[in-house]
Amino acid sequence: MTTAAPSTWAPLRSPVFRALWIAQLVSNLGTWMQTVGAQWMLVDDPRAAVLVPLVQTATTLPVMLLALPSGVLADLIDRRRLLIATQGAMAAGVAFLATLTGFGLTTPAVLLIVLFVIGCGQALTAPAWQAIQPDLVPPQQIPAAAALGSMSMNGARAIGPAIAGALVSLAGPTLVFALNAVSFIGIVAVLIWWRRPPIEHNFPPERALAALSAGGRYIRSSPIVRRILLRTALFIGPASALWGLLPVIAADQLGLSSSGYGLLLGALGVGALLGALVLSRLRSRFGQNTLLALGAGGFAVATVVLALVHSFAAVLAALVVGGAAWLLSLSTLNASMQLSLPGWVRARGLSVYQLIFMGGQALGSVVWGVLAGATSSVNSLLVSAGLLAACGVSLLWWPLHRSTGNLDLSPSSHWPEPTLLFEPEPLDGPVLVLTSYRVAPENEEAFVAAMAVLGRSRQRTGAAQWRLFRSVEEASTYIETFVVRSWGEHMHQHYTRLTGQDQLIEQNVEKYTDGEAVSQHYLAVRDSG
Repeated sequence: MTTAAPSTWAPLRSPVFRALWIAQLVSNLGTWMQTVGAQWMLVDDPRAAVLVPLVQTATTLPVMLLALPSGVLADLIDRRRLLIATQGAMAAGVAFLATLTGFGLTTPAVLLIVLFVIGCGQALTAPAWQAIQPDLVPPQQIPAAAALGSMSMNGARAIGPAIAGALVSLAGPTLVFALNAVSFIGIVAVLIWWRRPPIEHNFPPERALAALSAGGRYIRSSPIVRRILLRTALFIGPASALWGLLPVIAADQLGLSSSGYGLLLGALGVGALLGALVLSRLRSRFGQNTLLALGAGGFAVATVVLALVHSFAAVLAALVVGGAAWLLSLSTLNASMQLSLPGWVRARGLSVYQLIFMGGQALGSVVWGVLAGATSSVNSLLVSAGLLAACGVSLLWWPLHRSTGNLDLSPSSHWPEPTLLFEPEPLDGPVLVLTSYRVAPENEEAFVAAMAVLGRSRQRTGAAQWRLFRSVEEASTYIETFVVRSWGEHMHQHYTRLTGQDQLIEQNVEKYTDGEAVSQHYLAVRDSG
């Protein structure tokens, strides 16, 4: 089996991570309390059936709209400063909402607009927040850190609504909004205290559109990352049925009140907490694909029980299992994603993961709701359980790659400095790079296979086009060509994008070549006509 995994609690030994985790837990509690307070303000409105669901829409829609731009932003500027700015802005926004509510000025339209603006802050926060995790704990503790993050979110989901319900009944939603505004202060304070070493370069930073293109190119050229995203979509789509239809089953099939529905949510939260506690033990015994299969299977079982069993106690027990399975799947996928992205593109990759996660939940809820309306909630849940079972079985054909989480992604500036007759401007280009190789006949087949892997490496780090050519005039001579869109981006290839894994790929190619490869750089000539 695998080697012993670090304890779930190991990341808490880091003072910065521990302080940020506690502050995040408090903030998550405040966020869930705010959601309950906002929904409570709208329940007496004649249009409550339409307005109450819009609270969730107003907070999640910005995440879907801004996921990709926020990932680019988090890779281009200092992530710590970005988080300080966004957390401070969100605190101000919630304080503004509390003030308006206290003076009786919060109409439904005002409430939804302010929640949308606050949601924009959350959207800008998410990729940067996940991208700083490798700066806080060593790589082997990333899965545990992901589990602790999920524990924080699910614990807040289990406790926050109950606290908010009591506070709203005692003092109204103004107090809940005010407490949420205060909850951001802890995160801002810890981020100011944390002194992350700045990274400086002697060349211009990436441009926004070029950075967005580079992030997409990296994902397209990374089989490991693409497979993680596929596994996320295959799980989230069917799993969203349980979350979306749980209130309907609670009311219509189990005959529960809002407090009973809160207990069902609490069972999912408790399951997630228990899952986090046993995660390190499971990781020590099983591989990532087995954990994903267990997660999909466990959530399928919980979904079937919710659909077919009318016993409140049995459903509670099943939802505890479902909560553990949810954490098992998402912490494995999230940690795999973080460990498969180098620092220069980490936030961009995580933003795509976030988009699939949030989009899968949002679109999945709509699909399962439509299916439930056309047939029944029970049929909809059973179909989703079948798809979850298929998700687990599909790991036989589309597993996570064996190297997932085990790549050397440390920065490596191993390319030699090009000898230049003149210094191009950063925006000059495109740049054509030609590299000549001599290969013995008996090594040609292995060389071509190794070059296919190298080609993906070139594309991940910046090559818009890549090809390998064989000479028809000189025996055993091959020419590698790739095009980078600007000289500035090629310099980023040299100094910020290469990793230890890229160096290993190049060293594998060198095993099949005779002599040293020779590279030349050509700059596109602009038409003067």
